[in-house]
Amino acid sequence: MTNLTKTPVAPGREPAPESGSAQVRDERQLALEPARLWHALGAPLRSPGVTLSVLVLALVLGWALVPEWFTGRSPLVGVPEERFQPPGMDHLFGTDQLGRDIYARVVHGASLSLRATVVAILIALGGGVVLGLVAGFFGHWTDTVIMRIVEVMLSVPPVLLSLTIITALGFGTGQVAVAIGVTSVAAFARVMRAEVLRVRTAPYVEAAILCGARWWRILPCYILPAAIGPVLALAALDFGLVILAISSLSFLGYGEPPPAPEWGSLVAEGRNYLATSWWLTTLPSLTVTVVVLAANRLSRVLEAEGRKR
Repeated sequence: MTNLTKTPVAPGREPAPESGSAQVRDERQLALEPARLWHALGAPLRSPGVTLSVLVLALVLGWALVPEWFTGRSPLVGVPEERFQPPGMDHLFGTDQLGRDIYARVVHGASLSLRATVVAILIALGGGVVLGLVAGFFGHWTDTVIMRIVEVMLSVPPVLLSLTIITALGFGTGQVAVAIGVTSVAAFARVMRAEVLRVRTAPYVEAAILCGARWWRILPCYILPAAIGPVLALAALDFGLVILAISSLSFLGYGEPPPAPEWGSLVAEGRNYLATSWWLTTLPSLTVTVVVLAANRLSRVLEAEGRKR
């Protein structure tokens, strides 16, 4: 039989840990970290849908940054002899009632639509983060006042609130972006406040407060980095919705006036010729739809990956 009794060891003469093997394990683990990180980042791209979404957004980003790489035609000048040309090799998206190339107008319009989307997201993110930080950290009457304002903003329909702001500021893509951004501040503020209330009770935050750190150091250095994650995920999720909202307001005539090739205005211009020239409305509408779906698909994947970590 196997002897299960252990040989007693005198105090102070315990066997030394296997430092060599532990060091080898640590080195192997550190060597595997880059591979694990690369695997985590590349795992979503193995899905055909996610890969297609990335390619679509990359193409649209290229349209916005360097439109002359994708089309050599002017979005504003047309050829009267080429009016109402259907989609073909010469004109991928056809031409409109003035002989302007629809594909060129869609490509150049990406800059207007994406610029307005980025401005709206930045306004919503900045305003929501500031209000949520202040309300969640200071509490008491500050929290009460800010959250009552947020609840009033949430109780008003977003379209009605956007139209009210646009009426006060005037028409234009910039005004539409500001209106959409201000309308979205309330949702960001609520998420940020909830995260601040969660992080504020963390031991390291309480230790900083007990050590005498001032609020202007605690908020940006201790609370903001730990609470900003869900807010950034919300910004990614809202990207496609903001594009759709800006296009909708442009369709109603609140964006840049003609002949600006904004996506929503392109759809509005072609609705009078829908019976005879379907491509004037259908192809710009499909472009907006594909971009919104791609943005939503990618943002949900990024949110899921963030939860796993």
